[in-house]
Amino acid sequence: MKPINILVIEDDEIVSRTIERVLRRDEFKVATAKSGVEGLQAAHRHVPDLVVLDVIMPGMDGYSVCREMRADPLLEDVPILFLTAKIKDEDKIVGFKAGADDYLGKPFNIDELLLRIHAILRRVRKSNFQTGSPNSSDAFVQPNISNTLIVINGFTLNTRTYELSSDATGIIRLTPVQYDLLYHLMSHPGEIFSPARLLDEVWDYPSDAGSPDLVRVHIKNLRERIEEDPRNPTFLRTVAGYGYTIQAENPE
Repeated sequence: MKPINILVIEDDEIVSRTIERVLRRDEFKVATAKSGVEGLQAAHRHVPDLVVLDVIMPGMDGYSVCREMRADPLLEDVPILFLTAKIKDEDKIVGFKAGADDYLGKPFNIDELLLRIHAILRRVRKSNFQTGSPNSSDAFVQPNISNTLIVINGFTLNTRTYELSSDATGIIRLTPVQYDLLYHLMSHPGEIFSPARLLDEVWDYPSDAGSPDLVRVHIKNLRERIEEDPRNPTFLRTVAGYGYTIQAENPE
């Protein structure tokens, strides 16, 4: 089996060595970088399977690194897990808007870090299979129209290009985690998903890992991109006390 390569971009040497030691013990190949610029250079030399990224670093901060990666055709699909002391909701929103897949606060639990890394990697593999990427053996047959498009209530999700389009929004290129979340919801229109269920089925997290805040922030971020009025969503709706659902038809 091909080894999984993880790039750790972290300026604190003690934290970096701790993460490296734990990941190597879990049989990952690990490269480290002490700054954002050094991390981008390392990622270009050898494209990683996942990046663990600090935010507060000298020179280029982690948010800027994430934006640079998402704008780079070579690195745009590499999963990014922020590991940082900046844990306020507004910090997480900035991170997810930059294109992060997950966000874990410091101080952190090593076991939770490993759980989240494994969950992200499983989700990426599952997504590759469903979209019929060159690494998958077959394409997943979508419930609507074709094996490349899901069309619901004026929104079209293209499973080949990771783009969502509608008359109101135009064409939006989704981040990997935004795509996974929307793909799952649009594949089950009208069905209500609790945050815990989404953490399990989209993020692939066990019951003792992940936070409902992760789902809430991603939903908020996604609404800001796709809804005409994010404060009053008509497509990606909240069912109070239960969770989230895709509105299958225009409400009368």
